[in-house]
Amino acid sequence: MRFYFLLLTSYRLLLASKLTIRHGSIYGFGSFYKIALIQKKIFCSHPRMPKYQVKIGIIGGSGLDDPNKPIFSYRSETKRENATNEFGIPSSNLYHGTISGVDVVLLSRHGSGHIINPSNINYRANIEALKLAGCTHILASIACGSLTESIGRGQLVIPDSFLDRTIKRHSTFFDGTSNKYSGVCHMPMEPAFDPHTSKVLLQAAKDLCLEVREGATVVAIEGPRFSSKAESNAFRVWGGHLINMTICPEVYLAKEAGLLYAAIAMATDYDCWKEYEENVNAGDVLVVFQQNISNVTDLFIRTIELIGIENWDQDIKNLQELIKSSNVSRNVSC
Repeated sequence: MRFYFLLLTSYRLLLASKLTIRHGSIYGFGSFYKIALIQKKIFCSHPRMPKYQVKIGIIGGSGLDDPNKPIFSYRSETKRENATNEFGIPSSNLYHGTISGVDVVLLSRHGSGHIINPSNINYRANIEALKLAGCTHILASIACGSLTESIGRGQLVIPDSFLDRTIKRHSTFFDGTSNKYSGVCHMPMEPAFDPHTSKVLLQAAKDLCLEVREGATVVAIEGPRFSSKAESNAFRVWGGHLINMTICPEVYLAKEAGLLYAAIAMATDYDCWKEYEENVNAGDVLVVFQQNISNVTDLFIRTIELIGIENWDQDIKNLQELIKSSNVSRNVSC
């Protein structure tokens, strides 16, 4: 009887949210049954209220950094704040709002107007700002070049590993400069991205009938220049599928900070390895991203809806314990 009540409640919630038909599928009607099943599972497995109230940090990259248009189109309110912390000034102020009742915080990775180059982004300040804002998760969007025939322009990809070729960036919170992050922490990076959050991203894509590739290795280069042809071909030999300038150190700083991090990558070009294809240039990257940004926006909105109806206590606890066990210094608390 309780399940049928949850089923009816879920349908009413979806109607109240004014969900519409998207991508040729009945988004609202086709999803309410799944939501009811998830709610039933949570109700049975977690009789108590979750210890942690989820809050989603959204890090927007090229083409996804306007809080007034893409992500916050359904916002209840937006407020700005200065989020300076012990690691410095983040790339932008934080923009607070809600999506389907879930608290979200948007940060523009490159700053308003895309004014900060990849090497000069204060990645530690960005991650710490989102943590201090109470975030439990981070969803990040990244524009990438494709290093393989199987990933075409506009293709969405959920990466699961990286090759870090960056050399000029602060790569850890645990460098001896912060009392909060004291000790020496050898953080395991397999899995590099949070598997549970990544699976929710994938489920959201299925709900929206979006074609998304699951799993890829992102090569992170220093930038701001693009690769030479020799470099591009070398990265292909190494097993790279995508190439980008910002995924590192962002992904592993988030893990050190105890935030569940997943990313959606969009292939905008073929770098410069592919014969008879135009070599990458900044203008084309932004054009392709803008042409497909609605898919990224819809995907994030649906992902946040799904994150909001699950209990993440165990995932958060497991990551906290991993951070603690990875710190080899004695008598410190992470």
